[in-house]
Amino acid sequence: MFLMLKRGFVIAIIATTAGCSTISGWFSLDDEEVNQPAELQNFNETARLKRLWSESVGNGQGDGFYRLAPAVQGDRIYAASNEGEVVALQLSSGKRVWRQELGQSVSGGVGVSGDRVFLGTSEGQVLALDANNGTVVWRQTLRGEVLSAPQSDGRVVVVQTYDGRAQGLDAKTGELLWTYDSNVPVLTIRGTSTPILRDGNAYVGFANGRVVAFDAQKGSVEWELRVAIAQGRSEIERMVDIDGALEIVGSELYAASYQGYLVAADLRTGRKLWQQEVSTVNGVSQGFSNVYVADQDGTVSAYYRNGQGLRWAQSDLAYRAPTKPVPVSSYLVFSDFEGVLHVLSQVDGRFVAREKLGDPARADIISDGNRFFVFSDKGKLIAYEVSAKD
Repeated sequence: MFLMLKRGFVIAIIATTAGCSTISGWFSLDDEEVNQPAELQNFNETARLKRLWSESVGNGQGDGFYRLAPAVQGDRIYAASNEGEVVALQLSSGKRVWRQELGQSVSGGVGVSGDRVFLGTSEGQVLALDANNGTVVWRQTLRGEVLSAPQSDGRVVVVQTYDGRAQGLDAKTGELLWTYDSNVPVLTIRGTSTPILRDGNAYVGFANGRVVAFDAQKGSVEWELRVAIAQGRSEIERMVDIDGALEIVGSELYAASYQGYLVAADLRTGRKLWQQEVSTVNGVSQGFSNVYVADQDGTVSAYYRNGQGLRWAQSDLAYRAPTKPVPVSSYLVFSDFEGVLHVLSQVDGRFVAREKLGDPARADIISDGNRFFVFSDKGKLIAYEVSAKD
């Protein structure tokens, strides 16, 4: 069962049908109680957005509130639609290299490592495709919908399913190597965090507000980090999902949760280094010695990576549901619920450019140097270049 909460995400109720009756009276979605999105303000544009190419990829995100993001490797970008169309395109021109029709509903993707492209389906399957031609190399059936991109280091594929499991598969064969079961709350936001693999370990954020570090090959737990603690009397008040991207820089890991905190931790031990109170479902990014996060109230903030606190905050997009801010060159790029593309300066958070996409794009933007790639909800993959105006 799914419920739309205000303007940014979907709540899923993980309970029996009888248990669903307990949600009556927990919240109201009357128009009067929803904070209205801010009107966009004019500003002096000091950066230029150049559209390099665009290509249609099936039905895009479909109707399941998916966040299928493309993946870049070498001179190619790989993208998949919910209806099962997968493409490989030349990064510079958008020219199609290959196209594959899977005939399955893709819900998690895209992951790429070496000569393999990895996808997850709404039926709980993980697929490995040959990155050179798109043929299916293997399939493995798991229990639970896959809502984030499977990730691999060439030896192991780590997958998180919506029922709270993290699982490791052999990258060559798809054989199941290990399973970890987390404690799934009664209410969760529809989505899961994307695992990160680094130096033989896997790092996964869960709906219970914890990040767990695993030995990627064995599945043994190296450490656990509590990013948020469930508080409040109702199940909605107690939601602390980690649904967005984690970030690793050097020996530090950054994670953020809904109704919790932005946390920096030692990558080797999981020891918490600092925290700032935030509420986000879109994860974190980093650049210019900052950690960036978009709060549920629409504020985009930059925190010093060294723990000295807030560097700047941009609050002119209140309740416009900004996506994860993504560094591109010296800029920060993201879109909002109306499909408006915003560009900020990483230095001070001021607006420097803006463009209407045509339709919303909830998936994370992918960056590559001074280029970035937007995959809209309706399936338009667009390549941009951003630069300072002369």
